[in-house]
Amino acid sequence: MAGEEEDRPGADATSALGALLGYRAYARRWVFLLVLSLLNFSNAALWLSFAPVADTIAHHFFLSTKQINWLSLIYLVASIPSGVVAIWVLDSVGLRWATIVCAWLNFFGSVFRTLPFLFIEIQDPFAFLMAGQSLCALAQTLVIFSPAKLAALWFPEHQRATANMIGTMSNPLGILVANLLSPALVKKEKDIPLMLGIYIIPAGLACLLATACLWESVPPSPPSAGAAHSTSEKFLDGLKLLLRNRAYIILAVCFGGGIGIFSSFSVLLEQVLCVKGYSNEFAGLCGALFIVFGVLGALVLSLYVDRTKQFTEVVKIGFCLTSIVCVAFALVSQLQGQTLALAAICSLLGLCGFSVAPIAMELVIECSFPVGEGTAAGLVIVLGQAEGLLIMVLLTALTVRRAEPSVSTCQDGQGPLDWTAVSWWCSSTLGTGAYRLRPT
Repeated sequence: MAGEEEDRPGADATSALGALLGYRAYARRWVFLLVLSLLNFSNAALWLSFAPVADTIAHHFFLSTKQINWLSLIYLVASIPSGVVAIWVLDSVGLRWATIVCAWLNFFGSVFRTLPFLFIEIQDPFAFLMAGQSLCALAQTLVIFSPAKLAALWFPEHQRATANMIGTMSNPLGILVANLLSPALVKKEKDIPLMLGIYIIPAGLACLLATACLWESVPPSPPSAGAAHSTSEKFLDGLKLLLRNRAYIILAVCFGGGIGIFSSFSVLLEQVLCVKGYSNEFAGLCGALFIVFGVLGALVLSLYVDRTKQFTEVVKIGFCLTSIVCVAFALVSQLQGQTLALAAICSLLGLCGFSVAPIAMELVIECSFPVGEGTAAGLVIVLGQAEGLLIMVLLTALTVRRAEPSVSTCQDGQGPLDWTAVSWWCSSTLGTGAYRLRPT
């Protein structure tokens, strides 16, 4: 575990230079990445575990749909204040202890959700469900900030983007599994305890591995020159440096806006498509294609930028292509019976837009040196969550009621909404963001 892993042939020169300078890449970095990825996967799955079976959960516990929605929304709300604390923990306490605390919070949250089934006399099950989700929400801010820091401290230069991609993309994989697993497990109300118990398994495994297998926050010898000179400025000093860093501010606003837009797209996709008669199952398929092609695209792009270091070019091209695909979505989503076209567009949206997320995060780290990796990456994500809340409010305000008859399959009991202005606004915002990015 403690031995040095051989570099791939394409990096012979870098490997020889690193050996002369005393840089070393330890094989146990992959164990750290495995633990972090499993934890990220579990936390994301817990976040969305109730949403695909919201009607069954609401009926069983005598809850309203709004209460069920809050079980997912608490993640977004809690991440903004707790994110600042998580940034300080990562840069001050260290990556190891931050991951262990995160793993235990995530595990206790998953267990706490099952208490209404263990004690029949509980009068308010919603309080226990919300408490469990809140613990998981606190864990989220620690785990989603960590991949960039882990990649910077433990991985050599030619593997950083790939490691960041693996750690970051495990989160949408958890969302994908929750979308597929919850409906498959919960056919009737009596199946709810089984579903909650299944989600405890990856949380418990991540907790066990984090506690037993993570021994240190940083390797004994740095893997690269960047890791050797990682200063991790004090939190307040780092904030001052970031506020004076024009490139970082532009990237943070643009990338944070992208995070908010894609979060809103995931949440509102069903509402947009049901207006034209598309089923919830088809909307779920489009969301799954969005994630799957985003992960595949991230894998390819991460391998590419590890070799070329063209971070800025990849991000700008990805944003431009995404704005074009958003225009196509704005047009096609207003038509009926375009299932193949919409499925292809959602796949392209993930391939062009969602795939650049780990690359943009790596670029954030590059342009913010010498500020600590946790501070630089964490502030972008916190900003993205805040922009997501604002975008959600703005997007719903931009919708208007349709006057003409519709084939709507929306189940909210209200007239169909026109989302055309929303789609155009999203595409123009992404295009503007791509234009404002500058080489760093």
